[in-house]
Amino acid sequence: MAEQHTPGTTRPVSITEVARRAGVAVGTVSNVLNHPERVAPAKLDLVLKVIRELGFVRNDAARQLRAGHSRTIGQIVLDAGNPFFMDVARGAEDEAMKRGNLVILGNSGHDPAREARYIDSFEEQRVLGLLISPVDAILDRLDALRDRGVVPILVDRMEDPEKYSSVAVDDVAGGYLAVRHLIDQGRRRLTYVSGPAGIRQVGERLKGARMAVAESPGVTLQVLECKALTVMQGRTAAEHLVQLGREQLPDGIFCANDLLALGVLQALTMLRSIRVPDDVALVGYDDIDFAASAVVPLTSVRQPTELLGRTAIELLGEELDSPGSHRQVMFSPELIVRGSSVAQLGAAPDGGVLTPL
Repeated sequence: MAEQHTPGTTRPVSITEVARRAGVAVGTVSNVLNHPERVAPAKLDLVLKVIRELGFVRNDAARQLRAGHSRTIGQIVLDAGNPFFMDVARGAEDEAMKRGNLVILGNSGHDPAREARYIDSFEEQRVLGLLISPVDAILDRLDALRDRGVVPILVDRMEDPEKYSSVAVDDVAGGYLAVRHLIDQGRRRLTYVSGPAGIRQVGERLKGARMAVAESPGVTLQVLECKALTVMQGRTAAEHLVQLGREQLPDGIFCANDLLALGVLQALTMLRSIRVPDDVALVGYDDIDFAASAVVPLTSVRQPTELLGRTAIELLGEELDSPGSHRQVMFSPELIVRGSSVAQLGAAPDGGVLTPL
């Protein structure tokens, strides 16, 4: 008697066993799994019932080997702890699901070696494409990846338009918007609370900030570099500024991202002698969900985060449909003004600021 596999045993059920139990050809089971529209309804229902009874799970790894690629897409972000990158990943995931694909996420943590390991792993899994916010210059590696059939899409970074599809936001314009706003509020002693100088986005936001300052006689801008783009580093930066004394305390602070800005806000609001925005106006960057709900709602430069992710998947689809074609998409940022930078919105009894309904 032929061996029958039942759920609960350690050996996985094979497609041959499904066909035998259902009394159909192996090709019919294959069609049920891959082209169900080709199978008569009654036979389709029968095979699906047997699949459920036996607990059959398709061997996707074997299918990938036959096809040369999988239905999955790799994505590598710079910092999984940053809500900005998680929102971008959510947008990519949602768009990929609509197209019948899955996104696998990797976090480089700004570490080139870790990034390289993820690229190796995704290539071994034969992903369709790779969405990547690179740590550093890895274009040669991405070229080799494409030569082996994996399409790279750059996210939050622009490169050679003849070679890569890219989607990003104009960070120079964003930095300009933030500092121009502070200047328009009458602020003259400005500080840019920066992340590590080697991060491209940090540098481009500073470039835009300096452009706004250059247009405004009498305005100064100092740069305070932090080790990381985190809330704790923002608190440390604010504590350093406060220790300088009232005479050197800036009257306007622009932070490289909202996490830094929230840390600055926490530290300043703990000192009842310094009021936001009356004494110090504050602007962040990214407009994460926490920005609007902060104790003093945070003015921030908004990036279309989920749209970045969705667009990256669209660009990947275009390249898969038309190999060799490339397109660059650059979004413009938007300044969202809240109580942390505009005193006219109304002072609250505790010295904070109320936003209008």
